[in-house]
Amino acid sequence: MRPGYALLREHPDVSVLIVGGGINGIGLLRELALQGVDALLVDRSDFCAGTSAAMTRVIHGGLRYLENAEFRLVRESLRERNRLLRNAPHYVKPLPTTIPIFSWTSGIIPTIRNFLGWPAKPGNRGALLIETGLTLYDLLAGRASPLPKHRFRSRRAALALRPALNPEVICTATYYDARITYPERLCLELVQDAEAAFPKARALNYVRLQSAAGDTVVLHDEVSGETCEVRPRIVVNATGAWIDCTNRGLGRESRFIGGTRGSHVVLDHPELVEATGDEMIYFVNRDGRICIFYAVGGKIIAGATDIPTEDPEAVCDEVEVDYILEAMRLAFPSIRVDRSHVVFRFCGVRSLPRSDALTPGQISRDHSFPVLAPGKGVDFPIYSLVGGKWTTFRALAEQVADEILRVLGRPRICDSADLPIGGGKGYPKMPENTGLPQQRLATLLERYGTGADRVAAYLQAGPDAPLSGHSGYSRREIEFMARHERVVHLDDLILRRTLMGMLGEVSLPLLEELATIVSPVLEWSQQDAAAEVERTVELLKRVHGVILAR
Repeated sequence: MRPGYALLREHPDVSVLIVGGGINGIGLLRELALQGVDALLVDRSDFCAGTSAAMTRVIHGGLRYLENAEFRLVRESLRERNRLLRNAPHYVKPLPTTIPIFSWTSGIIPTIRNFLGWPAKPGNRGALLIETGLTLYDLLAGRASPLPKHRFRSRRAALALRPALNPEVICTATYYDARITYPERLCLELVQDAEAAFPKARALNYVRLQSAAGDTVVLHDEVSGETCEVRPRIVVNATGAWIDCTNRGLGRESRFIGGTRGSHVVLDHPELVEATGDEMIYFVNRDGRICIFYAVGGKIIAGATDIPTEDPEAVCDEVEVDYILEAMRLAFPSIRVDRSHVVFRFCGVRSLPRSDALTPGQISRDHSFPVLAPGKGVDFPIYSLVGGKWTTFRALAEQVADEILRVLGRPRICDSADLPIGGGKGYPKMPENTGLPQQRLATLLERYGTGADRVAAYLQAGPDAPLSGHSGYSRREIEFMARHERVVHLDDLILRRTLMGMLGEVSLPLLEELATIVSPVLEWSQQDAAAEVERTVELLKRVHGVILAR
């Protein structure tokens, strides 16, 4: 039995049980831990393995939400974006974003209709509308925003800067949001921060909620197969697209979620990387849906779709791949983009509130936390975290924590608004006398965000020999992650502790090499290691469209 799981048998009483280890659940765990609340988080899979890992890796204020007159949400999102730039500078960095514009006045009538409460399908947005929106966006960001204000370029200047851009543009507009290089690792750092802030706050991956009755919840360890009971005063359902399913598992019916599928593809396309430069391209597809793409780790990430679905485990299908590729051709029609360039695909189902909006894009991305009162077989209230977005996870956690503190009769003792996350503390301070080149140390600090103290500990883990199957990581890094970062399966390593999978850099020999390195740490037999390799090969094929040659 894993040590963290064994502790549950000794201490089954817990103030708050959080079910779901995505960004909303983990953000709440940290917020409660900072207030000295004994909270337990469990997830049936790995941390940040669901929709939270399926983002476009953009921390943004929600420019298009202005069309729905969601000014409060945009203001809150911009405020939280600015905080993440300050609190997690090792992962969250400025991202200039350019909008190709093909008309001066398009989109005004539908926007006016939406403002008046007469829903209309969105279409192409013209320069006048975009200028109005960006001016308001800058104002809502506030004077304290660390990012520059927007600017326009003429057609001539835009094409001089990007010769491959669609020549039908009349101008372009550039504004700023932020990119997040490692959202999965930021989630892990939030877990580590929570447990460091209050030892009675704990998080366990690969632990499933099995059943509930009275004051007791039964948990199942997916690794050992053992079960144990905990007695929570409050349960928080943070399972995203699975919220209604999870509530049924708790014996309660709900219809909170009306999810939409958001799919992306990753392309190995040096010509597109050069054409986009260090900016994100943001444009409108023919159906009015916003599409974006930009360079990440030398590849292009592009998306996203917005398709209603009842399946919380939906995957990116062939139709969506074609849709995204066709959209990209609108921006750079002279650059050939086809399926041969796709090295990875992924999909997340957004936990949006059930809605009768005319289009999925008009469903609010705001958050709420409806409460199911005790009764119908359970003695505790269930808070369901509905909606929201990556950027606003801290604001949602703060609001939910305040309500939980009220119910528990506890005071708030700490404000997280300006609190650095993980390696953001003191970044980019370098450890001294390591014997490694400064560039290598800088890479370690940005990749892991561990801060100088943890990088120093990492450097003592063993030889820094490179992987034979991958030039970007060392054997020491892999062993360190396996030993200290809650790795249970091989796909945890390639999909969430590193970017190997997403960047299309995985091969069968590499998987076998990784399994050999982590086997002594995770106590895998040869049969275990072979099974992990086979499991990962199948998962990459089924979920991400990656077929590894044998």
